[in-house]
Amino acid sequence: MTDAKYDVLGIGNAIFDVLVRTDEGFLAAHGMTKGGMALIDEARAAAIYRDMGPATEMSGGSAANTIVGVASLGARAAYVGKVRDDQIGRMYIHDIRAAGVAFETRAALDGPATGCSYILVTPDGERTMNTYLGAAQELTPDDIDPAEIAASSIIYLEGYLWDPKSAKDAFVKASTIAHKAGRQVALTMSDSFCVDRYRGEFIDLMRNGTVDLVFANEAELHSLYQTSDFATALKQLRTDAKLGVVTRSEKGCVVASKDSVVEVPAFPIEKMVDTTGAGDLFAAGFLFGLVRGAGHDAAGRLGALAAAEVIQHIGARPQVSLKELAKSNGLPV
Repeated sequence: MTDAKYDVLGIGNAIFDVLVRTDEGFLAAHGMTKGGMALIDEARAAAIYRDMGPATEMSGGSAANTIVGVASLGARAAYVGKVRDDQIGRMYIHDIRAAGVAFETRAALDGPATGCSYILVTPDGERTMNTYLGAAQELTPDDIDPAEIAASSIIYLEGYLWDPKSAKDAFVKASTIAHKAGRQVALTMSDSFCVDRYRGEFIDLMRNGTVDLVFANEAELHSLYQTSDFATALKQLRTDAKLGVVTRSEKGCVVASKDSVVEVPAFPIEKMVDTTGAGDLFAAGFLFGLVRGAGHDAAGRLGALAAAEVIQHIGARPQVSLKELAKSNGLPV
């Protein structure tokens, strides 16, 4: 069944980002673990926001950033995520549709507010996230439209969905429908702390075929297999996953399957500004390459290019057309 309506459909926590430049002292004063993602409640969200300096506010959410990147490359993209029908929720819906992404999930009329992530960016470009899930955790299997899933070539899921129970059920429902329709299912590990929480379950998802393609960075891979040796972890990933893509910051990425390992270099940048969205946009480029049948090396290069664009400015979504950027760098679009 090849007649897909969408190239990639993402399912994730719909989160509004509040970004601010800060220093190590702020992180220490608030007891934050640099580079990680902590789940917070509404009271802590308010306390962090009160102490933050002037902020840049924009729509975010890991899978949503990826899907916006996919659309920027010229593919047909759709997204499923839950917001509240409040001011921020309405801005979120506007932003994702304005980026050319189909978004039909019904907003919640009551319950918690639209989710927000308070992102502190230190001078080295590293980002530390404090996420209030809010309405995002109200995503349920009822929000999964079987026809929409079956009409998408690749379903892309974020590991963060594994936190709320109902979202986990939605994830499994989407994967089952996709596989019945002969589609592929991709998972991003999302965060090494997320992997720490669900290591066994993530490994099972790969081994039992719930997911076909896995994205992880080095920290997530080491956490997954509880080893500091990259070669050992990669060997295990090749055994467990049909296809695994490991991003290694300035060292580029490794695309690993049972029969091959392809190393792709990072794309050169002028200045690292903000790593927020680097993995999300890498996944966008790679998924686009995969859908276009570009091969693992070219898909990796598209991923590297998209990641390089996003880390050179504040915010987790592209500021230029990735399609034009790819064209000007001789990459297939």
